[in-house]
Amino acid sequence: MRSFMDEDFLLNTETAKELYHSFAKHLPIVDYHCHIDAKDIFEDKRFKNITELWLGGDHYKWRIMRSVGIDEKYITGDAPDDEKFFKFAEWLPQCIGNPMYHWCHLELKRYFGYDGILNKNTSLEVWNLCNEGLKDMSARQLILASGVEMIGTTDDPLSSLEYHKKLSDEDFLVKVCPTFRPDTVLGIDKAGFSEYIAELSAVSGIKITDFKELKSAIKQRLKYFKENGCRATDHGLDYVMYRPAGKLAVEGIFTKAMSGYVLTREECEIYKTELLLFLGREYHKMGLVMQLHFNCKRNPNSKALAQLGRDSGFDSIAPADSADSLYGLMDALEREGCLPKTILYSLNPNDNEWIDTLIGAFQDSSHICKIQHGSAWWFNDSKKGIRAHLESLSELSVLGGFVGMLTDSRSLVSYARHEYFRRILCAFLGELVENGEYPYDLAQLGEIVENICYKNAKNYFNV
Repeated sequence: MRSFMDEDFLLNTETAKELYHSFAKHLPIVDYHCHIDAKDIFEDKRFKNITELWLGGDHYKWRIMRSVGIDEKYITGDAPDDEKFFKFAEWLPQCIGNPMYHWCHLELKRYFGYDGILNKNTSLEVWNLCNEGLKDMSARQLILASGVEMIGTTDDPLSSLEYHKKLSDEDFLVKVCPTFRPDTVLGIDKAGFSEYIAELSAVSGIKITDFKELKSAIKQRLKYFKENGCRATDHGLDYVMYRPAGKLAVEGIFTKAMSGYVLTREECEIYKTELLLFLGREYHKMGLVMQLHFNCKRNPNSKALAQLGRDSGFDSIAPADSADSLYGLMDALEREGCLPKTILYSLNPNDNEWIDTLIGAFQDSSHICKIQHGSAWWFNDSKKGIRAHLESLSELSVLGGFVGMLTDSRSLVSYARHEYFRRILCAFLGELVENGEYPYDLAQLGEIVENICYKNAKNYFNV
């Protein structure tokens, strides 16, 4: 029986061990999509205790705590921080097979030097150890200790990018790049849409009374983001829609929404289609990567939404059929010669195979693997989910061109997930070699590992 999470954790063959320890282990990180606040990095935030660092905004942990019946006051409520931590530690051992169990122990090991097991009996020991360690840790120190070279934050078009600009003027060794995320502009069916457009009008200096002026305002903000280091864009879609109807139709729909009328689903899809097509063209002109996250059911628990607000850990997988619409959207941009570098992420793991065939239909000579199937996302960044993504991508596309892992996290210690991914990748490649499915060519294998874990993302995002 192997020891729990030893140095060869998840590395089940000799080839896997060699690939990880010789090539993957010490590679830098290009974290091209996350939700860390640039303000926290600029101000070099410090954490008063492990609860603030670990439980302050981690939806994964909140879901676990709710699942075992812990009262909300110990999750997002006003219970003392030590009691929140002890509640989480007491129930963590029940999460056998959950990636959270591995992530927590990797983080304790890598950032706090703790090699034990977190549970009810050790919780006080770990509480004291981590809190003592945090006295000498800050946001920037955690990032640098993780070997990060680039961070892609997630930013609303209204953002002043104040802290990105301040960071670029300093000698901080890590590039902190804004990512343009126009979800609220796309959200014509959401409450507060017209108020948001008024804010966009004020920030851009363009009076927005029609869809044409909206596009001008977006162009202005995109230019501003690009000038301040933006390399990528991102879109959180419930599902992908494609319902083209022309300029006259979308102008009428935009006017109707701004006047406070309720739109039909079809009208919303027409507006979102035209806006996504416009955005894709602009991204292509500016050399920005387009990321599309889809098939997520946001806030299905209306009672929890009313009590706790959005982004509180209740989102789920949505089995929507986005295939035909995504083919149509990408084909329309391709016909115009305006399809940008694109990364596609579905929250539904059943979408792996069709996505991996779709990307092969739209590649060209402008870049290696221009169209990407993004890494196993959110509920899929488990051992099984990552493995399923790697298997599908390798069988139906070119695994060696993959841009690799991201954190998609608000936590400054989530970089342990890159280690988790790298171990699973090396295990997968090692099995192919030792099963006789790929030659034992260490130089070639090492190059594949280095490319997937670091170099492909560095090149794709022009770091």
